[in-house]
Amino acid sequence: MEKWIDAARLTAFVGHAGSGKTEIAINTALALAKLGHPFALADLDIVDPYFRCRRCKDLIEEKGGRLIASSQAAMDADLPSMPPEVFALFDNPDLYGVMDIGGDPAGARVIARYRHELQKCGARVLCVVNGNRPLSNTPEKAVDYVQRIAEMAGMKIDGLINNTHCCQLTSLEDIRFGAELTQKVSVVTGIPVVCHAVPQELADRASDFVYPIFPMTLYMRKPWEQSPAKERSI
Repeated sequence: MEKWIDAARLTAFVGHAGSGKTEIAINTALALAKLGHPFALADLDIVDPYFRCRRCKDLIEEKGGRLIASSQAAMDADLPSMPPEVFALFDNPDLYGVMDIGGDPAGARVIARYRHELQKCGARVLCVVNGNRPLSNTPEKAVDYVQRIAEMAGMKIDGLINNTHCCQLTSLEDIRFGAELTQKVSVVTGIPVVCHAVPQELADRASDFVYPIFPMTLYMRKPWEQSPAKERSI
């Protein structure tokens, strides 16, 4: 199940808004920590000003990792500038990196900006698909979205991650529907399905019909929530 997590030293996650891309980026970074890899998580999302990896800075550092992000002084600002620390991902061959890229084809321009460095490092680009979102709730829509992101990024998509969810209301039916949809996208595009992101409490039951499973924990807290949220399964 864990083979895909460190199959490449650098992994860039792309996907539409609401796909759960940021949660997967955080969970992947923490999975790298469990595997004993020195790691960094780069928040390069210039599209969504709310759900960003930078909100988990303390957690990432507690696990021995490094958070790379634009100015921490403006946590909720949509800042298009890229932090120079990103180059640490390319220059340090011992450092595993996870890059959270913006949630639409415009955000994929960030990948285009670093395309040559990413290719030189053998980085992979994984696209997160949520079959419960309007932009990807049919195979045709999802294929179009994946292809547009790849075109804008100027790099091929190396793998698909099924993350069909309804937050805390996610059911086995959602996971099954997403697995079938993502498989159809894979057949059309030729892009392999890397894993199925599944809430922790459903992981054992979902393993009967999808594999490999990536058990997910929800770390992100909505901006309008007043009190700090504990880790909880999505």
